[in-house]
Amino acid sequence: MTSRDRASQGLKPLAPRRRTVVKAAAATAVLAGPLAAALPARAADDTPAFLHGVASGDPLPDGILLWTRVTPTAGATPGSGVGPDIEVEWVIAQDKALTTVVAKGSVTATAASDHTVKADVRGLQPATDYWFRFSAGGTDSPVARTRTAPAVDAAVPGLRFGVVSCANWEAGYFSAYRHLAARSDLDAWLHLGDYIYEYGTGQYGTRDTVVRPHAPAHEILTLADYRTRHGRYKTDPDLQALHHKAPVVAIWDDHEFANDAWSGGAENHTEGAEGTWTARQAAARQAYFEWMPVRPAIAGTTYRRLRFGKLADLSLLDLRSFRSQQVKTGNGGVDDPDRTLTGRAQLDWLKAGLQSSDTTWRLVGNSVMISPFAIGALTADLLKPLAELLGLPKEGLALNTDQWDGYTDDRRELLAHLRAHAIRNTVFLTGDIHMAWANDVPVDAGTYPLSASAATEFVVTSVTSDNLDDLVKVPEGTVSAVAAPLIRAANRHVHWVDTDRHGYGVLDITAARAQMDYYVLSDRTRPDATSSWARSYRTRSGTQKVERTYDPV
Repeated sequence: MTSRDRASQGLKPLAPRRRTVVKAAAATAVLAGPLAAALPARAADDTPAFLHGVASGDPLPDGILLWTRVTPTAGATPGSGVGPDIEVEWVIAQDKALTTVVAKGSVTATAASDHTVKADVRGLQPATDYWFRFSAGGTDSPVARTRTAPAVDAAVPGLRFGVVSCANWEAGYFSAYRHLAARSDLDAWLHLGDYIYEYGTGQYGTRDTVVRPHAPAHEILTLADYRTRHGRYKTDPDLQALHHKAPVVAIWDDHEFANDAWSGGAENHTEGAEGTWTARQAAARQAYFEWMPVRPAIAGTTYRRLRFGKLADLSLLDLRSFRSQQVKTGNGGVDDPDRTLTGRAQLDWLKAGLQSSDTTWRLVGNSVMISPFAIGALTADLLKPLAELLGLPKEGLALNTDQWDGYTDDRRELLAHLRAHAIRNTVFLTGDIHMAWANDVPVDAGTYPLSASAATEFVVTSVTSDNLDDLVKVPEGTVSAVAAPLIRAANRHVHWVDTDRHGYGVLDITAARAQMDYYVLSDRTRPDATSSWARSYRTRSGTQKVERTYDPV
């Protein structure tokens, strides 16, 4: 979810739009130097280097996807399109010293793939820790840990996942990743979208302060731009540390492309002046799959399914590639059965997978909130910034049309399917909205709690992207103290909402319950920000209800 610079009263904004959230002339000037400034310091010679760390992802019972990016020469920076081909060797072992090697191989890094490489390793043992490393031209990468998924029919006692979303480089440091990396108990971590942001320097909310300028300085439009931005993010030491500690399972949301993206365009895209949406979307998609340890899935998107023994499966959604354009003003169109968020094929795939699942828990990696949300009696001073954060018309329409609220026919069909087939223990894991929520997902919000709850939803807040208090520019907690009770009063299925803090979640699953522990950061602008436990909510098996619990797992 983003801060949107929408013109009031439905008037068409004047160009340029969306590019003046803060004044950033000084920061832009800093970035006018060579693109190589986006990289960490390295030797001046042309010795190959692994400047962007290593990563793994999409764990299977017998395999894992390994990733790295090698810089073969000093000039072969991300997005440059230059640099020689170079052979990259990989090795995976049962121990950190890499003495008990179980598999090894090599792949060629070329400029055609921005010198990124992947190795889809199979033949591994389930539910097992492994360590891996890449090598090129006499240079070794860091050694990193990964872990395979449990066997398909394994009786798994428990699973634990880190859960994050929405990391704006310019707004602060990625301390959430550092604190997750400090743990030794993660089977994997889930990134639910907005891994990068597309804006130019100073064009997206940072409380009027660019903490650290990204690269390139301008809004990213081309394949070279998207590659450069991904490369910038992958230099973050906290992000590298988390990738070195556990495999990631990632989906994209809009900012991997452009704000409020849909199948035919985006709010943050001007057709013609910024090229064609088709070309921009293709560039963003290519860079994403180059730079992320994600297997291209059905139709070359991020919707796919992973299984973790008999305890849980995880259906991962792509809610950008197939959706109809968002309704711009008024309620008209949100119930139109010809409009879709998921696309017909993906919705049918999701329904079939949930119905046929034989696991205890059915997790859904979901980039935008599925629970309905009405604003209620918020005062004008809170309504305007909330509308900006959520993309609501500022006249106060109680509807977020970028989320499932804007595509009610898809939601109605999915929830009715869960009820009709008595599909239990469905838990939506969601990012995007820059707030933390614990929700029941009602079949009919208008009559809840008398009507049934079809599922539950845990929403994690942003790593750094603006919360409501950042938009209002008041001390942390000020807005939430007023807004949270009003939001809950108007939405009886919402058990908790925190509108103001940054952080992450830790999801712990047993056969008896799924529990989300919410953690918050002391200060997103400090690289040494501390982390503290805020709240915990769980859903017990068979209940389809959220309840508070008073200790983290």
